[in-house]
Amino acid sequence: MEKVLVSLPEDLVRRMRIVIPPRQRSKVVATLLRQEVERRERGLYEIARAVEADEELTREMAEWEITSSDGIVDETW
Repeated sequence: MEKVLVSLPEDLVRRMRIVIPPRQRSKVVATLLRQEVERRERGLYEIARAVEADEELTREMAEWEITSSDGIVDETW
C-alpha cells in the first residue's frame, strides 16, 4: 500500500468525515479512483482502436514510413 497526498475542497472533506467512517475512507477513495482510471483507460483504448481502423490514416502513415530509413545515422559521441 502506498500513501498519496491529495488536496480536496474543505466542504467535501467535511462531508466525507460525516458520512464515511475513518477506517473506510481509503477504501472508498481507492474504489472511486479505480473506477475513474478504468473509465479513462477504456476511452483511450477506444480511441486507439479507432485510429487503427482508420484506413486513410494507415495509408498516410505507410507513406511516411519511408522516412524512417532515410540514411541519416544517429551521431554517437
